[in-house]
Amino acid sequence: MAVYTDVSEVELEAFLSDYPAGRLLSYKGIAEGSENSNFLLHTSSGAYILTLYEKRVERDDLPFFLALMQHLAGKGISCPLPVKRRDGEVIGMLAGRPAALITFLEGMWMRRPTAGHCREVGRALAGLHLAGMDFPLVRRNALGLDGWHRLWQESRPRAHEVEPQLAAEVDEDLAVLGRQWPAGLPAGIIHADLFPDNVFFLGEELSGLIDFYFACNDLYAYDVATCLNAWCFEKDFSFNATKGRALLAGYQAVRPLSPAEKAGLPILARGSALRFMLTRLYDWLTIPDGELIRKRDPMEYIRRLRFHRTIRSPLEYGLE
Repeated sequence: MAVYTDVSEVELEAFLSDYPAGRLLSYKGIAEGSENSNFLLHTSSGAYILTLYEKRVERDDLPFFLALMQHLAGKGISCPLPVKRRDGEVIGMLAGRPAALITFLEGMWMRRPTAGHCREVGRALAGLHLAGMDFPLVRRNALGLDGWHRLWQESRPRAHEVEPQLAAEVDEDLAVLGRQWPAGLPAGIIHADLFPDNVFFLGEELSGLIDFYFACNDLYAYDVATCLNAWCFEKDFSFNATKGRALLAGYQAVRPLSPAEKAGLPILARGSALRFMLTRLYDWLTIPDGELIRKRDPMEYIRRLRFHRTIRSPLEYGLE
């Protein structure tokens, strides 16, 4: 979440008039995150999240994302729901951007997650995978291998500004991933961005999942690998095997990984680390700084990449 497009009170009141959401009382921009413009709204009927879709989110993909939230909620997954306009649609226009009003989910994200939180995330991710198995819509992963190559082509000429030898490292990573990327693993709906700021807790209990705007059809184990990257590294960039063990145990308590999925974790985790390094690198190099825009340091994922290159067995992630 971030704020790239400012919204005036007059514009917002006109937008809300199409929704059964009550009278606007207050609103403020949300700086966390990096993809869309987000605002927390308080109205006479409650609290909502307003999202203006920018950058990597295509308007044609919005029906997929919003329908997926409705589908998952119907399957018992706690997640926000789009609010329907008076004409029955869920997508409007605000400040020249496609926009949606989303119900507010209670809870807070964990800035210092414990192994217990990681276990709950693993369980929730597996539940999401199972709940999405009969979702009828399909969306390819725009940030899969082909997307990484496109991002790298645009970032490579300036990669030395972040680290002098980065270009040679990433060239090698892309070559290895192209040769070794697993084929034929179980696939379906994945979240693809289940970072700590997209998971809410009330105390130790997971209260819900948010931000489905990278959701797509891809390998389930790739989603697990992304969570290992997002949840199981410490501030000093070391991998916490206790957290990895808890996350994987939580996942497998709901949906056991196949032997081939387990074997594929090292290369999938390396690919996931590269994906997030590349989007961070591109943003770092191209997006101007702003009060309500927090760019994320690509070095965090360069360090993760270097760790995954050393892995020789999936047991090193905490598999039991």
